[in-house]
Amino acid sequence: MPIHRLALLALHATLAFAAAPLAAQTYPTKPVTLIVPNPPGGVVDASARLVSEPLSRLLGQTVVVDNKGGASGNIAYQQVARSAKDGYTLLISYSAYHVGNPAMFAKLPWEQKDFVPVALIAAATNVITAHPSIPANTLKEFIAYAQKEPGKINFASQGNGSLSHVGTVLFEQATQTDMVHVPYKGSGPAMQDVLAGQVQVFITTPPSVMGHVQAGKLKAFAVTSKARHPMLPSVPTTTEAGLPGFELEAWVGLFAPAGTPAAVVAQLSEQVKKALELPETRQRAATLGIEPRYLGPDALASLVQRDTEYWGKVIKGRNITAD
Repeated sequence: MPIHRLALLALHATLAFAAAPLAAQTYPTKPVTLIVPNPPGGVVDASARLVSEPLSRLLGQTVVVDNKGGASGNIAYQQVARSAKDGYTLLISYSAYHVGNPAMFAKLPWEQKDFVPVALIAAATNVITAHPSIPANTLKEFIAYAQKEPGKINFASQGNGSLSHVGTVLFEQATQTDMVHVPYKGSGPAMQDVLAGQVQVFITTPPSVMGHVQAGKLKAFAVTSKARHPMLPSVPTTTEAGLPGFELEAWVGLFAPAGTPAAVVAQLSEQVKKALELPETRQRAATLGIEPRYLGPDALASLVQRDTEYWGKVIKGRNITAD
């Protein structure tokens, strides 16, 4: 090979090697946008806003939260998948969309491979709640009542294929009960009908229900996690309430378009970790009913793979499809 050709190849290698750390050194130079696949309110939006302010300070640039709800999250996912691979447009991903939509939709405008994991931000347990008209005060009593009244109890969800839908299906399987699914377009409309007694049961995340539980407008039978929730300390876990092994968590993570420089992904992940460790972040999270939980890119990738396989089996097994 000619000497000038070898020299050119060496120059290209040197430039490529230098590019990765240079990207991290110069990033960010302008505002960063977090695209949220849900409307304002709820655990996904709350998680984005929880991390955006401290992340702004740590990065030295404004971090903007942009809500792009609709189409079961697919509008937001498509936008980020098609955005520039430079770390300035990022996705706040919701577990129900990220791992559920590939099994629920015959065709999607995005694929999981369109995104690279940055960091897990938060996890949220769920609460098994019911309208006061349900003649039960404990989880065991509710299960016994539901078993005696198959097909007569309605349960709300945030939409077909949502975590509240699939999670309640899992609850039915675990308890040998049969309830009627009533899908809504989000937590707000669902909660209105549950409070009115038109739908009797709602399994959802704490931010949506804890105020109503504390006010006595809803019964809370159990939280679906290993530990009690700090904002609902009198509500037992499913294990304590007599349903061991039944756990149901949602997670919220930060993803970048595939092809984003590895150095930028690493820098973002490290700054998210620092943001979540701040005392003020953890204090605010507790009031919102969110558990800050950090995982790095590799661990988040493993979580996605595990949950995709698990939720895919449930969704396909029950033939759950999108609205």
